Amino acid sequence: MNRYNKNDHVIIHGDVIDVLKSNLIPDNSVDLIFADPPYNIGKEFNGKVEKWDSDAEYISWCKKWLKLAIKKLKPNGSLYLMTATQFMPYFDIYLSKRLNVISRIVWHYDSSGVQARQAFGSLYEPILHCVQSKANYVFNSKSILIDTKTGAKRKLIDYRKKPPQKYNTKKVPGNVWVFSRVRYKMSEYENHPTQKPMHLMDRIIKASSKKNSLVLDLFSGTFTTAETAKLLRRKSISIESELEYVKIGLRRVLGMQELNGEKLIKRKGF
Repeated sequence: MNRYNKNDHVIIHGDVIDVLKSNLIPDNSVDLIFADPPYNIGKEFNGKVEKWDSDAEYISWCKKWLKLAIKKLKPNGSLYLMTATQFMPYFDIYLSKRLNVISRIVWHYDSSGVQARQAFGSLYEPILHCVQSKANYVFNSKSILIDTKTGAKRKLIDYRKKPPQKYNTKKVPGNVWVFSRVRYKMSEYENHPTQKPMHLMDRIIKASSKKNSLVLDLFSGTFTTAETAKLLRRKSISIESELEYVKIGLRRVLGMQELNGEKLIKRKGF
C-alpha cells in the first residue's frame, strides 16, 4: 500500500478493503463518497477481466467495502454509487437499510456503437444518492441549476397566475441526466474502458459538497473525481488498486511528471 499526496489531494495505491480497514482514513471524516466499482460484466481493465465466479460472490464483495465506507461518512455526508443495471436492486436494498436513499438517478447517453440485436440496448447507468441523515445533509441546489425549456428556451407566459408571469428560466435538474460518454478524441480522454465524464462529476460534487470539503473516490480509475474536486476547490482522497491507473492520477491530480524513472505521459486523445 503506497500513499502519495500533494497539498489537499491524496492518492492511495492499494486494495479498497485493505485501505478502508486501515487508519489512513478516519471514521466520520468524509463529506462525499463516490463509488464506481467494477460492474462484474466482463470488461477488461489493464489486462484483467473483472468477472467474479458468481453474482453472489460479487455482491458479497461489494457489501464488504460498502460497510466500511459508510463508517467514513460524516453525519451530514453523502454517498453516490454507480453499478450495472442488473445489480443496482441489490445495492438499493442493502443501502436502504443503512442510509437514506434521496434520489435514484439515471445517467443517459447515446451510443454510436452496435446495439443488442435480441433485446433493447442499454443506454443508461443507474446512480444512487444516499445520505446519513434526511434532516441534515448538503445539497447546493443553486450551484447546479439548469435552463428550463419553458422559461429559458420557449419564453412562455403562465397566464394562470394573476397577473400573468414568465416561467422560471432555471431549475434544479431532475433525476435523468444526459451527458455524453468520454470518447477517444475528447481532450479529457484517458486510457481506461469506463471513464466517467467531468460534467457528471461536476454536478455531483457541486451538489453534495462545499469548498474545502473532503471527497473520497473508492475506485478512482482515471481520477476524474479527484481532478474535478481539485478544480472546484475541494480536498480529495483517491483509492486505486491498479498501478497503471494510479499513474494517471499522479500526473492528472498531483502534477507528477515521472514515477521511479518512468515519465508519466498522457495518451493523446487526438
